[in-house]
Amino acid sequence: MTFLLTLLAAILVLGPLVALHEWGHFIVARLCGVKVLTYSIGFGPKLAGWRSKKSGIDYRISALPLGGYVKMLDEREGAVAADELHLAFNRQHPLKKIAIVAAGPIMNFVIAIFLFWVLFMTPSEQLSTMVGEVLPDTPAAIAQLPVGDKVVAIDGHDVQTWEAINYRLAGRMGETGKVSITLNANDGSAQTYDAPITDFMQHNSGKDALSSFGVLPWQPTILPIVGGLSEGGAAERQGLQVGDRITAINDTPIDDWISATRIIRDNPETLLAFDVVRDGKPVRLEIMPQGKKDTMGNAYGQIGAMVESSEITIPDAYKTTVVYGPAEALVQSFKKTEQLAVMTVDSMGKMISGMIGLDNLSGPITIAKVAKQSFDISWQMVLSTAALISLSLAVLNLLPIPVLDGGHIVYYLIELIRGRPVSENAQMVGLNIGLLLLAGFMVLAIGNDISRLF
Repeated sequence: MTFLLTLLAAILVLGPLVALHEWGHFIVARLCGVKVLTYSIGFGPKLAGWRSKKSGIDYRISALPLGGYVKMLDEREGAVAADELHLAFNRQHPLKKIAIVAAGPIMNFVIAIFLFWVLFMTPSEQLSTMVGEVLPDTPAAIAQLPVGDKVVAIDGHDVQTWEAINYRLAGRMGETGKVSITLNANDGSAQTYDAPITDFMQHNSGKDALSSFGVLPWQPTILPIVGGLSEGGAAERQGLQVGDRITAINDTPIDDWISATRIIRDNPETLLAFDVVRDGKPVRLEIMPQGKKDTMGNAYGQIGAMVESSEITIPDAYKTTVVYGPAEALVQSFKKTEQLAVMTVDSMGKMISGMIGLDNLSGPITIAKVAKQSFDISWQMVLSTAALISLSLAVLNLLPIPVLDGGHIVYYLIELIRGRPVSENAQMVGLNIGLLLLAGFMVLAIGNDISRLF
């Protein structure tokens, strides 16, 4: 059932993005006077579809859901009647060819901007960017960031949410240098701190950018009292009981549930010494957190213990409502799209140069799992996930690899400058190289996906 739900979530998120990408090619081709023969979602054998009586276009859904294509009339792919030569793609001006090929990625950019625009206009109550905790032995601790001050900028870029802070810090992955972080104190004064980083997040063991940097938002104080146990979980098997109060783990004092959770998550398959108070008496237990993997394949520990249920009240000082009017939301959506597009290209460069590991590359299995998780959380998360995937599709398709849209654009730019098309032999060599590169990326990405599963 989980597999089927994951597959359905992937189809619901990726299907419209692929369809609209291909529709971009389709509609611009028709506007440019090129005859379209086939509009397909997916590759391979036809599963379903119909042929338009008016235009003769074959609309279809095909068996392999890893993309789609728009097939146009083209002399390079078959004989073309003399009275239709002017409708053939290969006979068009280079600028028309560029417009048709670029329309797909541009459509993905438009989708991302639209979805971000909707999200920015949706009021959301969030934790303010007030620093709640600075983790020891981290860049934030070295820079002596004060708890209680509000983060307002990272490297000179304004930030209003923890998500924005996380993205800005993630953009520094693999780098050595300093992160400039500006905070506002309660009296309104601002101060900028320089936090040193060395190979930032290169060996982060699954930690997110905030934890790696060492700055966390405010979190409620939850007493470390066990309220429930999962049947067959490590905690139950190794003697933890409902009502036990955890006082220390591996001799590290524990004052709240979140501190205990952090140690447990960071130590999968490692025997930990738990000091608890049970019926007023101290008890020491040895518990080994069971190793689990998150969506990105990062290992974490879990013992199967739950906190006592209680209502959590967030103080007003730690809350903020983020909402924009239509115009400002559009500006913010353009800014976010630009930031994430640049970060995506930058990350690719860092993977090629070795600044960050190739294990950061994800394939269709991880994308499907992320899509499923987004449906489990909220409709806002579904839109956010769709926007991020659409943006990634746009950037990836614009890479100057011959088999992708970006590679074709390079050919047509050369044709525009030279006044004649790139030779078919040169295009074929480029196509073979592109296919090899793309196949290599796919094997690596799917390999990473499989390793995250196991």
